Amino acid sequence: MLTDPLDLAIVGAGRVGTALGMLLQRAGHRIVAASGRADTVWRVQKFLPGVPVVPPRQAVTGAQVVILGVPDDSIRVICSNISTGLHRGMVVIHLSGALGLEVLSPAAHWGAYPVALHPLQSIPEVEAGLKRIPSSAFAVTASHETAWQLGERLARDAGGVPMRVSSQNKSLYHAAAVFASNYLTTVEAIAEQLFTTAGIKDTRTAMGPLAIATLSNIVREGPTRSLTGPVVRGDVGTIERNLDALKQAAPEAIPAYVALAIAAAGIAERSGRLSYQDRRRVEEVLARWR
Repeated sequence: MLTDPLDLAIVGAGRVGTALGMLLQRAGHRIVAASGRADTVWRVQKFLPGVPVVPPRQAVTGAQVVILGVPDDSIRVICSNISTGLHRGMVVIHLSGALGLEVLSPAAHWGAYPVALHPLQSIPEVEAGLKRIPSSAFAVTASHETAWQLGERLARDAGGVPMRVSSQNKSLYHAAAVFASNYLTTVEAIAEQLFTTAGIKDTRTAMGPLAIATLSNIVREGPTRSLTGPVVRGDVGTIERNLDALKQAAPEAIPAYVALAIAAAGIAERSGRLSYQDRRRVEEVLARWR
């Protein structure tokens, strides 16, 4: 199983499941069946032509590997529903970034290997997944070495870079992903609002080069060395002026500014770029705005 082409079933052929299925099909694996909600039929016809769309229990028949591309809250239920069609030696994979292996316990009960395989990427559409999944990191979680190796193989076959994440660390891993993507977007949304309030009409032109340069620095040098701004300089006067301006124009942004400034001060001190005394001065200013 670790070297031969595999027969795969996709239960929940949504955006991620379908994109992953296409990439694995291109790598030589066979998609023997798919299942899902009402829009699955047209999606499979478009991206995986010739693959039969059948009920979940029927989809797993004849498959060596079952991929569950269903919402997190449905994984355990769907896994339980298909478990009677599983047998020892099969592999059941879920694609959740937040969940470990416990939700696949019904499959493990029947002797199947549970695996979690999560592409660390934003995939709003199937086409985007086909472009973004290759070269992206994959969190691979398993409980047996054979299953670890199979998960890593599938990640590589999809063009990704496998990284082992233990089941107990999945929630922490997912929290990191939320900061890396969702909260990054949130911070940029706040910045866009403030630029607009400051009279900047073309906010994307204003923000874009700075945001792109910052991300480029982070990828090249790491977040700690890329951190700039008044907190790193210990510039309490600028911090105070920023907060005064927010009080007048956008007071709802003050809690986010203060929380991020406190975090930045800690990063700056630990990296040796901000003295303990200057960190204390920064925090004294911020404390007045909590």
